[in-house]
Amino acid sequence: MQILELVPFKKLPWLVHGFSTRAGGSSILDSGERVLNLGFTDWDAREKVLKNRQSFQSALGARPSTLIPLKQIHSAVARFFAAPPAVSSKGLPAETAGPAQVGDASFTNARGLLLGVQTADCVPILLVDPKKRAVAAIHAGWRGTLARIALKTVGHMRMRFGSNPADILAALGPAIGGCCYEVGTELVTKFTSQFADAEEYFDELRTGEEPNPLQWLNMMPPGHQPASKNVRLDLRKANRAQLLAAGLGDTNIFASDLCTACHTGLLFSYRKEAHSSGRLLSAIGLRP
Repeated sequence: MQILELVPFKKLPWLVHGFSTRAGGSSILDSGERVLNLGFTDWDAREKVLKNRQSFQSALGARPSTLIPLKQIHSAVARFFAAPPAVSSKGLPAETAGPAQVGDASFTNARGLLLGVQTADCVPILLVDPKKRAVAAIHAGWRGTLARIALKTVGHMRMRFGSNPADILAALGPAIGGCCYEVGTELVTKFTSQFADAEEYFDELRTGEEPNPLQWLNMMPPGHQPASKNVRLDLRKANRAQLLAAGLGDTNIFASDLCTACHTGLLFSYRKEAHSSGRLLSAIGLRP
């Protein structure tokens, strides 16, 4: 099992954290590869996923911490946890226990809770306030990024714990990079309408509505434009900008340069593997 950790986080003895990779685990793909799938997918057995999660927590040194993953919905909803959530009468895992676990970010200052977010291309963000001893875990896809989930989670930490954003450290884990994340040109319009610096997030600032001077060369009827080519979006750059806007210092933000789509031997990528992809888990918590 290979777990990625951030050196500045490791210097805090009361903190536990880690970004999983695909290596090891009990899950078996159709190819015969044994992987550490940490999400409940159609192709994997629930029992194997639970076993993988126990192994991951053990490797983190987080046991007997209670893992609190979320039922993620690509939103800007952040949940505060002061204690482990109640599980259902059937003893189902936390993310299936009830509506209180629906969201895409969580934050706590309680010991013994391990916050987690699942990804397979989206950006996982772990936050820690060393002075207030508070932490947060964020799942940022393009919808959550557009809704400012990173900025809003820092705001929750300010309100709940009295955190000074200048004290907060942030780790942006492996995610699909601007090299591989192709999106429709309509996202250019969505982001530029919300962020003044959005042009820096894209490789080309095209909306798909630009006039085509060579339109007469195609066989389309007059007035019909051919479909516009996709653009590439750098989600980590967009979320870094949000963290800076929230008040974090530039030197307190650490971003992995690992692209999930470029490194499927190490990581999972839904874009590259589709429904056969597993899920990575990024986790952070205060030791009991």
